[in-house]
Amino acid sequence: MTSPDAQVLLRYLSAAREALVWKLEGLGEYDVRRPLTPTGTNLLGLVKHVASVEAGYLGEVFGRPFPQPLPWMDEDAEPNADLWVTPAETRAGVLDLYRRVAEHTDATVTSLPLDAVGQVPWWPPEVREVTLHQVLVHVATETHRHAGHADIVRELVDGARGMRAGNDNLPEGDEAWWAEYRERVERAAREA
Repeated sequence: MTSPDAQVLLRYLSAAREALVWKLEGLGEYDVRRPLTPTGTNLLGLVKHVASVEAGYLGEVFGRPFPQPLPWMDEDAEPNADLWVTPAETRAGVLDLYRRVAEHTDATVTSLPLDAVGQVPWWPPEVREVTLHQVLVHVATETHRHAGHADIVRELVDGARGMRAGNDNLPEGDEAWWAEYRERVERAAREA
């Protein structure tokens, strides 16, 4: 039986997953793939990255490797290969990968106690030994961080904003209110 603490951590991780995937809804292929920052941040690439990271931390680290090879994570892979999606890769394929990784993660968490020990081979030897609890916090935090990136990228794509479906977590205001608010923030920045 999964401990109450593990259930809480999985709930937070699940909320972050849902928020990240929601940012792709209603967008065409170009908009989910196009880079909107100087470092190439894009929505579908964020999903691919988070799925890949989760597969490693909550798979290999605890002796439960994810069954599908992720060649973009190999040591000889091109830098940042996990942060963008090639034309041969499909949105459906990336989303299915993320769904299967989530199922694999959930199985790892439900089969091990939070104090189970793992080894993160890509971390320095002095901090390589970790617990499932530590890794769950790490992955949930990373996923929320990237969901925040997706918030900003999605707003740049088409102005859509909010935390997740049914809860935008923003003050109510029409476009005129938001324009006036932004201008007020701009004036304060210039005056400072």
